[in-house]
Amino acid sequence: MTSESDSSPDPADANPALRARVPDHVAEGCFSTGAIVMTGPSEFIIDFLQTIGRPHRVASRVVIPHPVMPQFIDALQTNLDLYRNRFGDPPSPPANPQQNQPRRPTPQEIYDDLKMPDHVLSGVYANGVMIGHGASEFGLDFLTSFFPQSAVSSRVFVAAGQVPRLLDSLKGAVRQLEQRRQQQSENQTNFPGMGIDPANGPSDPGGNPNSSDLGADGGQRHDGTSGENQNPDSSSGGPDSGEQPPNNDPENGDSEPKT
Repeated sequence: MTSESDSSPDPADANPALRARVPDHVAEGCFSTGAIVMTGPSEFIIDFLQTIGRPHRVASRVVIPHPVMPQFIDALQTNLDLYRNRFGDPPSPPANPQQNQPRRPTPQEIYDDLKMPDHVLSGVYANGVMIGHGASEFGLDFLTSFFPQSAVSSRVFVAAGQVPRLLDSLKGAVRQLEQRRQQQSENQTNFPGMGIDPANGPSDPGGNPNSSDLGADGGQRHDGTSGENQNPDSSSGGPDSGEQPPNNDPENGDSEPKT
């Protein structure tokens, strides 16, 4: 994770400049009014929702490996702190009426009300992210840092007021995963040799992939307007990549990182 305060690279920096391609179908990005965070055996799945108008739909699905998520959280927290230093606390969206319901909807009930386009079903992989913000929104550029060139796999815009809720959901997902791992470790210590069923294979280390944590507003509407340039402030890269995520420039389709 890096925080950028100078737009010009340091000539003395030993790291060479890297480039990340912004494909045409990704450059426009999508606006999200909420998110659902799910935990799989080896990855987190973030479904960014659009709940303005009917039907509600999943606008983008991003798949992030377990080791990368804490770096994403750190980068998002750093960017939120920078936003608060510059603009103050982001406006809080109105309370979700669903929170007053006596029973929380199941994941199946949630997705029954969501349209899932075919091109979103498999999601896009990301092992890094570049985050920028304006006065009213945050821009999230999810990256695939592979040789020979990094690329932006998904671009999502989120209203500033939704970011604290999204951050809380991401932290909660990581905390639940750590608790599951700790419990499984204790069970294996108390009952050695019972972690694998020869008929069914290894037990699920990440919990039920179909269990979900409502992220952001869980489908709540809000009024978020964009229009201010995205200024990259912090980034998170995948482990062992040895690369700094790029600074995206949508005008020419390429992005130059500032190291």
